[in-house]
Parts: sequence; C-alpha cells; structure tokens
Amino acid sequence: MGRAFEYRKASKEARWGKMSRIFPKLAKSITMAAKEGGPDPDSNSKLRTAIMNAKAENMPKDNIDKAIKRASGKDVGEITEINYEGKGPHGCLIYVECATENTNRSYTNVRTIFNKNGGELVNGGSLEFMFDRKSVIEFNPQGINLEELELELMDADLEEMEVEGDMGLVYGDYTSFGKLTAVMEKHQVEVTKANLERVPNNPQKFSDSQLEEIDSLIDKLEDDEDVQAVFTNVDR
Repeated sequence: MGRAFEYRKASKEARWGKMSRIFPKLAKSITMAAKEGGPDPDSNSKLRTAIMNAKAENMPKDNIDKAIKRASGKDVGEITEINYEGKGPHGCLIYVECATENTNRSYTNVRTIFNKNGGELVNGGSLEFMFDRKSVIEFNPQGINLEELELELMDADLEEMEVEGDMGLVYGDYTSFGKLTAVMEKHQVEVTKANLERVPNNPQKFSDSQLEEIDSLIDKLEDDEDVQAVFTNVDR
C-alpha cells in the first residue's frame, strides 16, 4: 500500500470520534450545502455528499432534516468558510478549515488554542504548498468489480485507487470530486465518506511523546465549534 493510504488508514478513526462535537459540524456542512445549492439532494451533489457523510457517522435522520430546514430559516446568518495555518509543537504543520458566522471569534479562538498549546499561527498561504488538495473517497470494496470501476474512474481523472480488506480509497484532484463521486454512484458503490482533504506531500515522523503534545493541540482545535477539519503533516 502507498504512503497516502497508510496515512489515511491509520488516522481514519483517530479524529472526529465524539458525537458531541461531530454532529454540530456535520449539521453545519449540511446547512451550508443546502443554502448554497438548494434543499433537494437529488439536484444538489454537495448536499448529497454532506448527508452521506452524516449517515456514515450515524447522525439521526431528524438531525439531518433539521439541518436542511435551517438553511431556509431567518435565523441563519451568513456562514463564511475560512482557513488558518499554523505550526504546532515540535514544528509540525497544521492546516485548519473553519465555517463560521463570526470570523473574529473563530480567529481569536484558533489563535488562542495554538498559543496555549505550544504552537503559533503563520501567514495565510505559508503552508499551502505543503499539502495537496485532493478528492478523497472512502468506500466498501466488497462485491465490486474493482477493475471495471477503476477503468471508469480513470476517465474521471482518478489519480490513485487502493484497496485493503474492507476499505478502499480513491484519490483525485479536488476539481474532479463531482466526476469521481458520480462514477461511484453509477456503480452503486457503498461510499462511507467523501471529502475534499489536504494530504501532506511530505509526512513527518514524531516520537510518541511528541505526538501526545501534537494530539492535545489538535483535539482542542477540533473541539471548537467553528473548526470543520484539521489536517497535519504527521506521518502515523
């Protein structure tokens, strides 16, 4: 298996494990998608993907429906997507994606978390070249004609497909997300997660004691209500 697969597999369950923090983030993704492209998942691929990711995390249907309805409510403020870049303990690189109704709040919270946990924010764009933005689709390969699937995915700009046991991963450029997910839907593949992610192009190893400090910072970032995703260059 390739480095990207091993990195993804090892960190698959390391993050987003607490329902108390994952459900609000998933709900915000659904609301944003519904507000942007409408409440019908059949005609809104972004919403369809957000719902699929929510179901993969066992988010109740009532929560999903409420998140969709919230998009048309008068109490919904303008949600802004904003990114922050920083260095964590021992020089690890951290890319933080936020969705917020209050950018001043999110900036202050993220900066404070970095400063109190051995890190610091850096200028926007400083770490952009250290991560490749990828379409990442996680799926169940059982019962699938993988050769046929891979050939059709190649026509949709597939970069890499790797399978090990009951886990399969598809990688492509972030601009190919729609085409890749459409192929998966056509073949009725059980997709367990699909996102635009930032994959480190040069993952770095850290000692166990160093990882404890790094993970402590990441956990605090992920606990923040505005933080949607955290990516690092840690090679696990």
